[in-house]
Amino acid sequence: MKNILIIGATGSIGRQVRKTLYQETDFKLVLFSRHIREDNIDPQREIAVKGNALNKEDVFKAAKGQDVVFVALSGDIASFGRTIVAALEDLQPNAPKLIFLTTMGIYQEIPSWLGDSPDPYYNPILRGFRQAADIIEASTLNYTIIRPGWFTNGPVNYELTKKGEPFGGHDVSRKSIADLVKRVSEDLHYQNHQSIGINEK
Repeated sequence: MKNILIIGATGSIGRQVRKTLYQETDFKLVLFSRHIREDNIDPQREIAVKGNALNKEDVFKAAKGQDVVFVALSGDIASFGRTIVAALEDLQPNAPKLIFLTTMGIYQEIPSWLGDSPDPYYNPILRGFRQAADIIEASTLNYTIIRPGWFTNGPVNYELTKKGEPFGGHDVSRKSIADLVKRVSEDLHYQNHQSIGINEK
């Protein structure tokens, strides 16, 4: 049985990851968010933690004793990445594995048939995601960066691409992302130190 911290547990991806892990594994879940209903959890397997992902101490306390930290946030992604990495590195040599959701396009890996591929450092949408990925890749942590396409409500159906390979498609379902998070969480050696794209087959 593993202990998993979900940072951004009330977002659309966080909710789906929670549901998938709860239904398909025996993991114990810590649900971290600024706003979370504590009366909507299973006390046998879930703990609700109110916290700010920009507060290093909040993240440090919630991550202590966890096997995996999954992050799906919106907003100041670079600052989130910087704070979370700093908190987890303070837990070395027993830091949890970090699974961090970014987006497609941060390496200009979108092929021409799929659309434009702007320089991420000069694109206001991509910049924070790329900066967060750079911070994670330069860290001492065991990590997996996930770069999804646009979210859909479809079934589990996906393929993966590695960093340096062209992205494979425009869309991906939330259930597919959650399934990948489950796989990466079940085997802590799977996709170690990788940045992987995920799209619908």
